[in-house]
Amino acid sequence: AGMAVQVTVLPSPRCLFDDPVQICVAGLLPQQAVTLRASLVDESGELFQAHARYRAGSSGELDLSRSPALGGSYSGVEPMGLLWSLQSKAPYKRLAKRNVLTPFCVDFEVYEGHGDMSHLLGKCTNERWFMGEGVKRISVREGRLKATLFLPPGPGPFPGLIDLYGSGGGLVEYRASLLASRGFVTLALAYMAFEDLPAMPEILELDYFEEAVNFLQKQQQVKDTGIGVLGLSKGADLALSMATFLPGIKAAVSISGSGFNSFIPLRVDGFTVPPHPYDLGRMKISDESGLVDFSDVLDDHRDPATWDCRIPMERSLAKFLFLSGLDDTNWKSDVYCQDAVQRLQQHGREVEFCSYSGAGHLLEPPYLPLCQASIHKVLGVFVHWGGQWREHAKAQEDAWHRIQAFFWQHL
Repeated sequence: AGMAVQVTVLPSPRCLFDDPVQICVAGLLPQQAVTLRASLVDESGELFQAHARYRAGSSGELDLSRSPALGGSYSGVEPMGLLWSLQSKAPYKRLAKRNVLTPFCVDFEVYEGHGDMSHLLGKCTNERWFMGEGVKRISVREGRLKATLFLPPGPGPFPGLIDLYGSGGGLVEYRASLLASRGFVTLALAYMAFEDLPAMPEILELDYFEEAVNFLQKQQQVKDTGIGVLGLSKGADLALSMATFLPGIKAAVSISGSGFNSFIPLRVDGFTVPPHPYDLGRMKISDESGLVDFSDVLDDHRDPATWDCRIPMERSLAKFLFLSGLDDTNWKSDVYCQDAVQRLQQHGREVEFCSYSGAGHLLEPPYLPLCQASIHKVLGVFVHWGGQWREHAKAQEDAWHRIQAFFWQHL
């Protein structure tokens, strides 16, 4: 039946996870109806899949950067749609990479017709890595530090970054390893719910984060022009606190965070920044889904009674970038972001910010699919994070470019 159907991933079947690729199919019949499916099995054995229906062009070819999907997990011209629309069979699973030394392998398959996917015509595998060629991964247990250092290949010097995730805790490496693959010496830092670090610390010490800055500054490959820090959620307010109270920080990125200290007191030299007052009695649990919505647990951030919890960012000499999703259903990150930006602007500080319509709380590196809800590892409840598939995917691509451009500019 003519030539065999070929599926190709350009420019190469091996790439970094944040690399866009061009998916092409050749050897189909003119105008043939086909269904494309992407499958990925994560490290816990969970299957994530997406599919879309297409029609071949007049010479029996498909190019996902030009051919529109006619339905399925998404529709329209979406070159990377098969990746960003991946969804697990079991609900409320989050796709995250635990071991960055291995890739995620994505199978792209082409099936005959728009129906039952019983007749496979062709397939190929895309290896998507989290560490570029020559990047080194070094486990750090020095002093109190629990961290992983990622070094780009070559002598540098490179800008240095500290990467913080949220209150789910653990040592999360995949964003740091991708940033190192893009030319930053990056330290992924754990600060709760990891090894002997408590799941919910009674207090966090700024000293611990200062140790991380000192450690990074000592690395030969790190430029001595100052350190950058980026954080998501709880990690975002810690990033702002570091930029405010530690002299070495030159640039800070807050993703889905707030300009006040949240949930855990922060001990700084000689004083403590209390957590913003909250009442867990105000969390809402959905009857149908059992998902928890935390967005109303905090007292009103405009009430002066809460202002001793604010991070006095206006004292900092660092540059700031704030990113938030307007469909964040976990945290009023856009309202809190606007509040922080306003405070900085009132003090004549330049600040960059971007809020994304249709984006949820978990703004991750690009092509990681939206996670609308998942278990919170520390609280042990299923949390609603928000986000709309296509808008969230576009936001992640844009945010990733902005973050890198911001750090290159200021470091």
